[in-house]
Amino acid sequence: MAAFHVVIPARMASSRLPGKPLAAVAGCPLIAHVIARAKESRASRVIVAADDERILDVARQCGVEAFPTEADLPSGTDRIAAVAAAEGWGDESIVVNLQGDEPLTPGPLLDDLARLLADTPDADMATFGVPIVRPEDLADPNQVKLVTDASGRALYFSRAPIPWDREAHREGRAPALDQATRHLGVYAYRAGFLRRMSAEAPAALEQLEQLEQLRALAMGAWIQVGRRGDAHPPGVDTPEDLDRVDALLSGRARV
Repeated sequence: MAAFHVVIPARMASSRLPGKPLAAVAGCPLIAHVIARAKESRASRVIVAADDERILDVARQCGVEAFPTEADLPSGTDRIAAVAAAEGWGDESIVVNLQGDEPLTPGPLLDDLARLLADTPDADMATFGVPIVRPEDLADPNQVKLVTDASGRALYFSRAPIPWDREAHREGRAPALDQATRHLGVYAYRAGFLRRMSAEAPAALEQLEQLEQLRALAMGAWIQVGRRGDAHPPGVDTPEDLDRVDALLSGRARV
């Protein structure tokens, strides 16, 4: 398969869970589990991009590269773009973004994501979606939904229920879910587009929905969406999530 890099952006200043990358999970810092998942992939390089030396020390101890970033970078995409610029990666180089709070993302999924982008030569980015099977998930603003055209190119991402089943709403019944897709927040980028995206100001729709991928769509980007049968367990945003993941990785709970 085509060569690709995995970059793991991480920061200490989480509003809901400060110090999250170093939080103890199954006896190790959370970021160490994320690194382990990245190392299960076929990436040619795994790089942790962070603004805190303690995170970078864990990366080095785990046997991957550590890249210090500026503390004022506004997003993980900007941290990854800083790595791509410093490394001088060519425009067609494939970079996979594995968030530093996703310790349950399977390494082979990263391979599949890089392959999806490599196999779609006109695409700027690639990502995955999974079926929504419960109406309450379609209505949940914390679960991002997406719609695509017939070829899988993303048309829109939203926290709102999309597509909207008008007739079901009018008749007071549960919406049809055969077209409902939840977004998995993993991305592969071509390095050239990544640099262009990080140089753009946030888009109006991005600011409304608080979804960074809407900046890419506002720029006219082609985001190719692959379909997967089901989702891996979600990452860590809250103390409750931390407890859940700790139980899973400690063997005290089933996935």
